[in-house]
Amino acid sequence: MPQRVSIDVVSLLASNLNGSATAGGLCHAAERPVRWAAAETLRVRVTPDEYKGIDLRAHSLLADVPLHDVWVVDLPGGDPSRTIVDLRALLSVQNLTSANRAVKLLFGLRAWLGRVFGWDREAPNVSDESFLQRLSPADRERSLVAPGTPEGPFRVLFVSPREAISEIQNSTVHAFSVFALVERCSGYRLYWGIYVRPVGRITSWYMRLIDPFRRFVIYPVVLRHIRTIWARREAEDAA
Repeated sequence: MPQRVSIDVVSLLASNLNGSATAGGLCHAAERPVRWAAAETLRVRVTPDEYKGIDLRAHSLLADVPLHDVWVVDLPGGDPSRTIVDLRALLSVQNLTSANRAVKLLFGLRAWLGRVFGWDREAPNVSDESFLQRLSPADRERSLVAPGTPEGPFRVLFVSPREAISEIQNSTVHAFSVFALVERCSGYRLYWGIYVRPVGRITSWYMRLIDPFRRFVIYPVVLRHIRTIWARREAEDAA
């Protein structure tokens, strides 16, 4: 029976990477951790090239979908057996929205606007457009979570020990969230890729509307929250 994994996803953010990750978990002397900005606010955006250098099913599955942006957080420690499954509680919407009052408020506002304007209604042809149709029999067999499993507003497409791909379809976007966990010398680096496929003119307008909030409020808090809880659990396990 596939193990259920929560892969609910928020929305997105921006800044610069001060360091170089190593795809595939290789260690290099020049490898530097992601820096933390003032007031312990994490603002990290990585280049598409760094992310695309990782061996992921998402690269072929979503080859024709624009990569909107990619974010990372360095997770210190952790034994070599850590997988995406170990992060399922940290990545749930319920956990992430509780990270900060401002984040909780923004999620509540988005939910209210969705109800008022009907943004979260699925199109009649949602099944035909879903990327579930692109999965091969091998993908379905390998996935640790049954493809199509609902996860909050998303549905699971594919989950492996190092990668989780989910999809959301509504009146504003057809978007995809990809989590990738890469082992590094000092622990792990969690990549978060967001892909956005337009569903009409509303998509570009909608993304321009939410980008400032996700870049300067939501993601700094969410990524810091993930890292803090990870570090706390590692300390508890070592005690």
